[in-house]
Amino acid sequence: MVHFNPALSRRNLLAGAAVGGLGLAAQPLWAQTMVDLGLPGKPSRRPMTKAFPQKGEMILQRMRPPLLETPMAVFDRHILTPNDQFYVRWHWANIPESVDAASFRLKLHGHVERTVELTLNDLLHGFERIEYVAVNQCSGNSRGLFAPSVAGAEWGHGAMGNARWTGVRLRDVLDRAGVKAGAVDVRFGGLDEAVVGEAPKFLKSLAVDHARDGEVMIAYAMNGEALPLLNGFPLRLVVPGWYSTYWVKMLSDIEVLSARDDNFWMAKAYQVPKTPFGDVPPGTVDFPKEAISRMVPRSLITNLVEGQKVMAGAPLMISGIAMGGDCGVARVEISTDGGATWQIAALGEDLGPYSLRRFTHKITMPAGTGRIACRCTNTKGISQPLAMNWNPGGYMRAGVETVTVVAGEKA
Repeated sequence: MVHFNPALSRRNLLAGAAVGGLGLAAQPLWAQTMVDLGLPGKPSRRPMTKAFPQKGEMILQRMRPPLLETPMAVFDRHILTPNDQFYVRWHWANIPESVDAASFRLKLHGHVERTVELTLNDLLHGFERIEYVAVNQCSGNSRGLFAPSVAGAEWGHGAMGNARWTGVRLRDVLDRAGVKAGAVDVRFGGLDEAVVGEAPKFLKSLAVDHARDGEVMIAYAMNGEALPLLNGFPLRLVVPGWYSTYWVKMLSDIEVLSARDDNFWMAKAYQVPKTPFGDVPPGTVDFPKEAISRMVPRSLITNLVEGQKVMAGAPLMISGIAMGGDCGVARVEISTDGGATWQIAALGEDLGPYSLRRFTHKITMPAGTGRIACRCTNTKGISQPLAMNWNPGGYMRAGVETVTVVAGEKA
């Protein structure tokens, strides 16, 4: 378990972050190893890279803006995703290459009693500190596995991470400015900017009651250290149980609104079918929509890869991770017969309702090719659907995932 070190984080925060550029270093792309994400019906090999600052070995999806995916092996080794292998996703390429923490200010304004500007030192010393573990997952995680294919970043399963976040309650910070009666939404912006002037700045909003629920956090540390620059240094919003489109990075501006936010990123982008699991028949383009928000339960086997050879008739340990979405994990089940029967897996340590949770289960596989499935049910009683969901945005993948193994006399 990683614990926050106040002295170390304060020193790191106030020193600022300068990483000397966000592009690839001199290490040539073609000299790097490749990984196969198993994307159906399309090129699925991606380069592995260590060329980004403050990052270890990652799957390179895009250089600019940087899209870096966490290798699945990381989830098998760690229930808390290490900062240097925590996935990266930005909307616009115009990202500050350094941030001067000493001069940085977080501005609160709009439908408030007083405009407030807070330093990092104010946040570190002027508010009660809170901490919890929560999954940060891209809305389009696993998009590359959608069939039929959809447009957008073709992630495997690694556009997510699980961290221990440390910061202050958004509610307490809003109280410093004094939210006026009649407030409707709270809008958040960061230091990143669109490359061209006519493109909409990335802005996201929460309903004022949600913003003030005491769980939404302004985080300055993850896993006991200052945020890496690519993950939002010096501050990011943490909205537990919701997809990461709301977790604004390099948070610098908070505006309280007296009307519903109708900016592009709220009214038009990140819309999903208004159906259970955002599911519509493949090819559907016209449907009632709503903004994506709460995560859904998911589970993944992490210690086996597609097509892995195993010993027939011998004990086989399965290990994986599960999330309840917007609440805790109640149980994880394993099936080796196409979902006809299910066996209850053992759950590992519970780090809180918004965290990943380890599961393990021992089975034996008969000779031949077989598929192993895992299914999570959350504490609200919602289970992963047996059939995979689909929508044209490639959002909120929810169905039961499987791994094919080949059982023979030799593993």
